[in-house]
Amino acid sequence: MSKTHEEVWKSCLEVIRDNVSIQSYKTWFEPIKAIKLKDNVLTIQVPSQFFYEWLEEHYITLLKKTIKKELGAEGKLEYSIIMENNFNSSKPPYAIKVPTSNSKDVRNAAVAMPLDIGSKTIRNPFIIPGLKKVVVDSQLNPNYSFETFVEGESNRLARSAGFAVANKPGGTAFNPLLIYGGVGLGKTHLSHSIGIEIKKNHPSKTVLFVGSEKFTQQFIESVRNNNQNDFVHFYQMIDVLIIDDVQFFSGKEKTQDVFFHIFNHLHQTGKQIVLTSDKPPVEMQGMEQRLLSRFKWGLSADLQAPSLETRIKILEMKMYQEGIELPKEVTEYLAYSITTNIRELEGALISLIAQSSLNKKSITLELAKNMIDKFVKNTAREVSIDYIQKVVCDYFELPIELLKSKTRKREVVQARQIAMFFSKKMTKASLASIGAQCGGKDHATVLHACKTVNNLLDTDKRFRGYIADLEKKIAIQ
Repeated sequence: MSKTHEEVWKSCLEVIRDNVSIQSYKTWFEPIKAIKLKDNVLTIQVPSQFFYEWLEEHYITLLKKTIKKELGAEGKLEYSIIMENNFNSSKPPYAIKVPTSNSKDVRNAAVAMPLDIGSKTIRNPFIIPGLKKVVVDSQLNPNYSFETFVEGESNRLARSAGFAVANKPGGTAFNPLLIYGGVGLGKTHLSHSIGIEIKKNHPSKTVLFVGSEKFTQQFIESVRNNNQNDFVHFYQMIDVLIIDDVQFFSGKEKTQDVFFHIFNHLHQTGKQIVLTSDKPPVEMQGMEQRLLSRFKWGLSADLQAPSLETRIKILEMKMYQEGIELPKEVTEYLAYSITTNIRELEGALISLIAQSSLNKKSITLELAKNMIDKFVKNTAREVSIDYIQKVVCDYFELPIELLKSKTRKREVVQARQIAMFFSKKMTKASLASIGAQCGGKDHATVLHACKTVNNLLDTDKRFRGYIADLEKKIAIQ
């Protein structure tokens, strides 16, 4: 008995799943439906023209081999491309059929083919009649370039992904690219850097940086003025959309809904989306599940608090930009004293320069110490995860390497859980970031650690003593 088209495609998917990443499989193969099998030709339905072109560009060899394995040497693949009719919602979607081929001539011919729908002929359903390519002010800060973004262990993954996106916007697996981390760790700087680099490498691309609150205000205004379609069409024409602080969409259902449709359109047409947030998708509250699932399509890269070496490099970069020099011991003192985030570090340097200039004093270690004491008192200070780990390890007389290891020894596990507990309580770091700095654990492990510590606080008097002692020691910093 011969197989049905669904059975053939299911067998193909089993082979494909073993030959591509999970992310690629979910993005590019799960949405495909097999709709017909006739004369050894399998017809599959794909969601868009861009989707079809991506498959042909990146997976044609795999598809050909898989089809021939299932249908024999004469087996062929044909696409049915769904094109949404944006002009008349009462009309159904339509499709074009294209045989699979390595030839770009065949693909381009298919793209240019007129499509008759009733009395209309539409050459490209994604171009809105009457709307031309518009000149958009990108809203990018030229000072926030890759040249001024200091790389370190705390930001290497995010920076590398950002640089890859900047060189090939819409053409990497990092779409969307979501950069997350606490306040003042460089999310906005890095997202501007990506936009600036894209404008440099691809001058014809339309890049737009917009804060989530500004986006929401624009949407509300469009609803009030009854020009919501113009708002959506404008954003659909952007080649690279950078949304800052996307967590502020939380609880705003209508804004999330319109962004969902803009996101889908941009992603399906190969446009690049870059998002920043103070937390990873798994920790975002008040967001629609369908939107969160799309945030996970690409790459979520975190920015952590910079290490001592990175903090020194950041200060040296800032000094170079300001055209000043500081004694080495002053630079190191600043880097040792301000550990929470880059914004506070740069603020301390600017304050020191201002103190020196106003009081007509040279910058010395003594002046730096006096200024830092005042600066720290006037700043809502946050301890670092590194410092918490050091205090906990010193208290229990454990080497810090052991805390970060995979050992399951009871005393080490307990110390690790206490470090996680204080990190969650005393820092703004995400659960994922805390886990990563405590030996590569995930956010669920951090939640479990906090729950365990709270349970022991309720039931174990001796344990309560440990926590009270440690809290005092950490607070002395």
